[in-house]
Amino acid sequence: MAAPVSLPVSGERLLAADREPQNWMSYGRDYAEQRFSPLQQVNQYTVENLGLAWYFESDNHLGLETTPLVIDGVMYFTGAWNKTFAVNAGNGELLWRFDPEVPRSKSITACCGAINRGLAAWGERLFLGTLDGRLIAIDRVSGEEVWSTQTTDPEQAYSITGAPRVAKGLVFIGNGGSEFGTRGYVSAYSAETGELRWRFYTIPGNPEEGFENDAMERAAATWNGEWWRYGGGGTVWDSIVYDQELDQLYIGVGNGAPHNRRIRSPGGGDNLFLSSVVALDPDTGEYLWHYQEVPAETWDYTATQQMTLADIEWQGQQRKVIVHAPKAGFVYLIDRNTGKLLSAEPYTTVTWASHYDMDTGRPVEVEGQDYDGEMAVVFPSAMGGHNWQPMAYSPATGYLYIPELDMGMPFDEISPPDYKHLKRHFNTGYHTDSGDTGQRFSQAMMAHLPKSHLLAWDVEQAKIAWKLPHPHIHNGGVLATAGNLVFQGTSDGRMLAVQAESGEVLWQFDTQNSVLPGPISYEVDGEQYIAVAVGRGGVLTSNTGRAYPTGNPNNRIMAFKLGGAASLPPFERPERPLPPPRTDASDEEILAGRALFDRFCARCHGANAVGDGSVPDMRYLEPVWHENFEAIVLEGLMEQAGMPRFDDVLDSGDVRNIHAYVIERAHEDLELRQESGWWATLKDAAADAGARVVSWFLRP
Repeated sequence: MAAPVSLPVSGERLLAADREPQNWMSYGRDYAEQRFSPLQQVNQYTVENLGLAWYFESDNHLGLETTPLVIDGVMYFTGAWNKTFAVNAGNGELLWRFDPEVPRSKSITACCGAINRGLAAWGERLFLGTLDGRLIAIDRVSGEEVWSTQTTDPEQAYSITGAPRVAKGLVFIGNGGSEFGTRGYVSAYSAETGELRWRFYTIPGNPEEGFENDAMERAAATWNGEWWRYGGGGTVWDSIVYDQELDQLYIGVGNGAPHNRRIRSPGGGDNLFLSSVVALDPDTGEYLWHYQEVPAETWDYTATQQMTLADIEWQGQQRKVIVHAPKAGFVYLIDRNTGKLLSAEPYTTVTWASHYDMDTGRPVEVEGQDYDGEMAVVFPSAMGGHNWQPMAYSPATGYLYIPELDMGMPFDEISPPDYKHLKRHFNTGYHTDSGDTGQRFSQAMMAHLPKSHLLAWDVEQAKIAWKLPHPHIHNGGVLATAGNLVFQGTSDGRMLAVQAESGEVLWQFDTQNSVLPGPISYEVDGEQYIAVAVGRGGVLTSNTGRAYPTGNPNNRIMAFKLGGAASLPPFERPERPLPPPRTDASDEEILAGRALFDRFCARCHGANAVGDGSVPDMRYLEPVWHENFEAIVLEGLMEQAGMPRFDDVLDSGDVRNIHAYVIERAHEDLELRQESGWWATLKDAAADAGARVVSWFLRP
């Protein structure tokens, strides 16, 4: 089927996105990244008639975080391993697909799965950042590669998961990988040729090698020790926003590496520009101003979460502001002209800081919450009060809609003398094992202790307007519309339409799988569609495993319209294979295997070996996997399928212990599934009650 006629995406079109409400031409729909659609055919009165119009099924279930673009009737989106698709936006028919052939061995240094959050468009081209650090220009009509450039050192552990941004003929792209030992930066490339135009490093390098500019020299005065040996962090892995009114580029800078500031920068210091919003000249990359949200951050509190631009009335004056609700748990209101902090109020449970001193713009930290020599339970957790899932802002209500996560975690530092930096592996500077908590109890804690809400924040009043609770954590991004609706997907497999002023749920649809990215809205042939990517993805769903009661079919794009009558195929969870016999490993060896699993495996295969199905759940391996367990882990038997080798940190004895632990967990799960009647019900109730008691003690 021929593609609909499409015009070049010019700067004029992007600057005037509101004149084309039928399109969704950039990651946040417009340069302000408000994710607000002016379309209102689907509204609070008609939404009850919303139905599935079409769905597009991908070829895997490795995670889907993409925000689709829709340009002149064609939808473009990315999937696992950066595969890129174009489909007819009216019926989902495939027009073309592009595979950049990312080496599967790259998975070892991908923080949170082989995922990607989307594309940018300019002229006749789409722009894709790949997991192995390339920036690729793709012809929008044919799906063929136009040019490709390597934006990172392939010998280092950089990755790209975020969507590029485009303005003024330049493509802006950052990267991730701080926990693996990288130094953050953002780059600008010519959209026409792929030529590097400028690069801005977010933290200083080794002072003996000189500084790239005055900003880096200034920043170096806020660091101590030999931070560059660990990379230092500060990666710009997500939010990049162009301000078309002030002609400024804002970047959100990530966490320190390692997270523990006493290892990273012994002797203290603010560690500029970690956890900061930095304004740059988009033409030259020259530093303009910054605001550091969390000086000397030590909890993985990135400032990389979505930034939204708005013009609001603040204390009797019209102000151009950045509205930011990042991991640290505060909503920051920042003046876009100067970087001055106007407000910082908590939107979720926060224990690391009591408040912000508005005279200095600095947080007032709570004593003991930096886990200096003693374990501390801190809110928010390293996952943050809000992570990568997009927010939405409605000019009609004045509310910012946040996918909030109310969750704390214990931080227990590795003392600096005992710290070992593993270049190819995840480094935090604190213990990440599950300790002595019982497997069943800790899984119940994971399911019941954290809370999650769709939260409406009144921007001008700097307070919560309403909260809609969700039964499970790590829910999807948000879309607001002129139909007085807010759309959000959930981790337990529902697509919701909510009344924007009250939070009342008006409509829901069973998606059969978790919904994590933000929905979009567009129009084709006079009909409004709501579309979203469906499928698990990211570190929290991988780590919390099957706390969510959904199945795990392949990832899909789903599009809804009024009167839509399509239906999803039935899905039944496959039979789980029986585990092999228990090994003769001792209790001590199984505990050792558990500690190693927590350190090297849980990031993908789940805490307590409870996987989410996007990668194999280790408790349900087929016999062939058990037979080749050591060859897979040590020799890279499955490296070309995305399972990395670990022979640089593990030996045969370690692998035997890990395998024994996995088999033990499989038998524990089998025994649990075989229980029935009052005994299983009683154990469930006891676990739930115990988790709630712990919750009471852990609350601030």
